[in-house]
Amino acid sequence: MEQRLTLKRIFVFWYPLSATWLMMALEGPFIAAIIARLPEPKYNLAAYGVAFAFALIVEAPVIMMLSASTALVKDRISFVKLKRFVYWLNGLITALMLVILIPDIFYFLAVNLMELPQKVAVLTHGALWILLPWPATIGYRRFYQGLLIRHNLTRRVAYGTVIRLTSMIIAGLSGALIFKLPGAYVGALALSTGVTVEALASRLMTWQVVKSLQQQQETEETLTYRSIVKFYYPLALTSLIALAVQPMITFFLGQSRMALESLAVLPVINSLVFIFRSFGLSFQEVGITFLGQNNENFKLLLKFALLLMGFVTGSLVLIGFTPLHDVWFFKLSGLNRELTDFARIPVRILSLLPAMSVLLSFQRSILVTHRKTGPITSATVIEVGLIALSLFVLIKYFDWIGAVAAALALMIGRSACNLYLLRPVSMAVRKHVV
Repeated sequence: MEQRLTLKRIFVFWYPLSATWLMMALEGPFIAAIIARLPEPKYNLAAYGVAFAFALIVEAPVIMMLSASTALVKDRISFVKLKRFVYWLNGLITALMLVILIPDIFYFLAVNLMELPQKVAVLTHGALWILLPWPATIGYRRFYQGLLIRHNLTRRVAYGTVIRLTSMIIAGLSGALIFKLPGAYVGALALSTGVTVEALASRLMTWQVVKSLQQQQETEETLTYRSIVKFYYPLALTSLIALAVQPMITFFLGQSRMALESLAVLPVINSLVFIFRSFGLSFQEVGITFLGQNNENFKLLLKFALLLMGFVTGSLVLIGFTPLHDVWFFKLSGLNRELTDFARIPVRILSLLPAMSVLLSFQRSILVTHRKTGPITSATVIEVGLIALSLFVLIKYFDWIGAVAAALALMIGRSACNLYLLRPVSMAVRKHVV
C-alpha cells in the first residue's frame, strides 16, 4: 500500500466489515426473540436450530468465496473464471439441498439418526424448504463482496448488510404477524429473504468494479481453473468440516440429558456468542489485504488483533458473569426463567471463544496471503475431531447436560486448532519477513 499503514487505517478499513458481521450476528437474536414469543417456542426454537444446522453444512463449500474473491480476482480473466467456478459450485450445493429434502432421506437423518422428536422433525423439514435458496445466494453474495473488499469499498459491504437486515426484519414480522406461520418457518423466511435481497444489492454495488475488471488486461500470473481448485479446495474443505460442527452438536444433543432444553437454548446461546465472534471473523480479510507479501505489517496487525481480543472477550465475560445475563436471555431474547438459568453455565464456558476466533482469523489470513491453505484444513480436522470426541465422552460416558457438554467441547476443539496453527504461521512469518 502506498499510504503508510497505521492502527487508525486498519480500524477504518475493518469497522465496515465488522459492522457487516455484527449486523449478521444480530439476525440470530432477533429471530430467536420472535420465535420465543410465538406458540410452542421450545419445539420451534429447536426446529429452527436444526434447520439452520442443515443449511450451514450445505452452505459450507461457498463460505470461503469471500476470501477467494479478495485474493484471486485481479483482471478480466480471473474475474470470469472465478465467477464460473462460483456458479458451478452454487448449482452443486442447491442439488445437495434438494436431495436432503427428499422425505425418506430427511426423516431417516432427522428421526432415525438424530433421534429428533417427530414434531421437531416435521417443523424442520418445512423450514428447510424455505431455506432452499439460501446456500447458493450466500455464494453469489460473497463472491461480489470480495470484489468490493479488494477495491477498498468495504462501506458498501456494510450498506448491503443494512439492506439484508431491513428486509429480514420485514419478512420475519410479516411471517409472524400477517401470515401467522410457525416460529421455525418465520425464522427460515427471514433468513432466505434477507440473503437474497443482499445478494442482488451486492451485484448492483459492484457494477463499476466489474466494468473496470472487464477492461483490464491479463496480469503476469494467469489464473486457471486448476489453480483455482488447488487454492480453494483446502478452504472449502475447511469450511465443510468446520460447519459440520453445528449438525454434529445437534446430533449429540438429541441424545443427551435434557435434550429438548439444550436444543432450545443452543440457537440463542450461539447467537449471543456469534455477536462477539463477528468482530474477529471480519479480521481475516483485513489481514489478507494489509499483511503484505513480505509480512511488512505483521506487527501492527498483531497489535490490533490483541486489542480486539481483549475487547470481545471482556464484553462476553461481562454478560456471562453479571446480571446482564438475565437482561439478555430473559428480557431481550424472551426465554422463560427455566431456559434463562439453563443457558448460564454454557455462556460462561464459551466466554474466551471470541478472542480465539480473532486469533484464528489472523492465523488464517497469514496462511491465505502466502497461499499455504493446507494447514488450515488440517487444523480444522483436529478441531472438529476433538469436538466430536469430547461430545461423545461427556454425553455418553459422563451423562453431562447437552448444552454444557457442547460448550466445553467447542472450547477444547478451538484451543487445539489455534495451537496447531502456531507452527505453520510462525514458519510463514519467518520465511517471508522483510
